[in-house]
Amino acid sequence: MKVLVTGATGFLGQALLPLLAEQGHELRVLARGDAEPAGALGAEVIRAPIEDRQAVRRALGGVEAVYHLAGKVDFDPRDPAALYRLHVEGTRTLLEDALAAGASRFVLASSSGTVAVSEEPREATESDQDPIRLVAGWPYYLSKLYQEKTALRFHRDTGLPVVVLNPSLLLGPGDARLGSTSVVFQFLERRIPAMPKGGLSFVDVRDAAAAFAAALTRGRPGERHLLGGANMTFADFLGRLSRLSGVPAPWVTMPSGALVAGARMLERFHAWRRSEPPISPPEVEMGERFWYVDAEKARRELGFAPRDPQETLFETWQYVEERFRGRRPAAASSRWS
Repeated sequence: MKVLVTGATGFLGQALLPLLAEQGHELRVLARGDAEPAGALGAEVIRAPIEDRQAVRRALGGVEAVYHLAGKVDFDPRDPAALYRLHVEGTRTLLEDALAAGASRFVLASSSGTVAVSEEPREATESDQDPIRLVAGWPYYLSKLYQEKTALRFHRDTGLPVVVLNPSLLLGPGDARLGSTSVVFQFLERRIPAMPKGGLSFVDVRDAAAAFAAALTRGRPGERHLLGGANMTFADFLGRLSRLSGVPAPWVTMPSGALVAGARMLERFHAWRRSEPPISPPEVEMGERFWYVDAEKARRELGFAPRDPQETLFETWQYVEERFRGRRPAAASSRWS
C-alpha cells in the first residue's frame, strides 16, 4: 500500500516508519526539514510544511492511506489561534485533499487528553464525555479535542474511513526534540519543586507505533482508540525515576492553588530576567489532574501489548541522560526496582 506520513520526523513518526517499511508499504513522507532516516528506509521525501497546500496535494498523489502525525505540543496559553490553525484547520484541509485524491484510509494521531483527564483517579474509556471544562484553559488539548471532532465529523459526512488513536504520554528512547520526555528531563534537573497530587498515564513509543501500524487495517473507522501502558500517581512515577537515577524526588506537598500561584510568580520573575522558568503554570495545573486511561479496546482490536513500564522508564532515563545531560548513566539501584 502507498502511504503518506506527516510528522514522520517526530518521536512517534520515527518509531512508526520502520514498522510500515517492514510490512512492505511504499512510503512517502511530508517533512518540514531533514528526513534522512526516512530516506534511508526508502521513503520518498517531500520537503514542505503541512501549511503548504499545493505541496500537500502533490504528496497525496496516488496515495492509498494517510497517517497524520504532524502537530505541535505547546502549553503556552498565549497564542491559542496558532494551535487551532495547525491542528483543526490544517487537519480539515488535509482530510479534504485526501478525499479528493482518492485515499481509502486516514489515521489520525490525537491525544488521550481529549478524553482522559479528570479531577479524580479514574480510568477513562473511549465513550466518556469530552472534558471541555477541564481543558478549556489549555489551548493545546482544546485544539486536539476539536481536531478529533473535526476528523470524526468528516468521516460521518463523507464516508472517508478515519481512525483516531489517542496515545497517552509517549516515553522511551529516541525523543530527540525532548518533547513528551521533557518531564523526565525536568525531574533530573530538579525543576519540579513539589510533588504533584495527580497521576499520569504513559506508553512506550515503540508500543504505540505498533498499534498505529495495526490501525491501518484493524482500526475501527469513526472511533477513538486509547493507548496507555501504565497509570501511576506522580508520586509513584517520580519515585521510580528517583530509584533509577539517584535524584531525590520532591517531598514537599502544597495545596493546588498555592502551587499554581507560585508557578505564576516564578514565570513573572523569569520573564523579568528574560530567562526560562523551571516549570510553567499550565504544567503545574496538569500535574494536579489524573490522566488515567483504559486501553482494553486497543488491546482487543489492535493487538496493543504494552511492555513492562519499568523497562520504558529505564530506557527513557538512559536516553535523556546521555542525549541531553551528557552523562553515561550508572543506575543507583536495580533496573527493575
